[in-house]
Amino acid sequence: MSRRPRVLIVDDEPNIVLSLQFLLSREGYEIDIARDGESALEIAARTPPDLVVLDLMLPGLDGYEVCRRLRAAPATAAAKIVLVTARAREAERVRGLEEGADAYVTKPFSTRELIATVGRFLGRAPS
Repeated sequence: MSRRPRVLIVDDEPNIVLSLQFLLSREGYEIDIARDGESALEIAARTPPDLVVLDLMLPGLDGYEVCRRLRAAPATAAAKIVLVTARAREAERVRGLEEGADAYVTKPFSTRELIATVGRFLGRAPS
């Protein structure tokens, strides 16, 4: 039996975390949660995710720095990274992609769209 894909949710907004945790669990993913950048890096080093849903505005290390460090670490370099943020300016989107993100989703976002994005990156159709 193949293992379930692992998704790391990194966000400091409890409502977003709960919603994503519920929806992604329902889709069959293993879920880890971090509420700040340092915790995200520790969790990712311990149990490398297949995909990271990463908020840009976090306490401590921001999402750009977390993205850069995930890309630099051999254990997490191949993980897909979906940035989720209220910052919608083109310059911020470009910076996120330059830092190594695979996708950039602007808040408020459609949870169905985000689930579909995760599924696309992990090779699954939504249920």
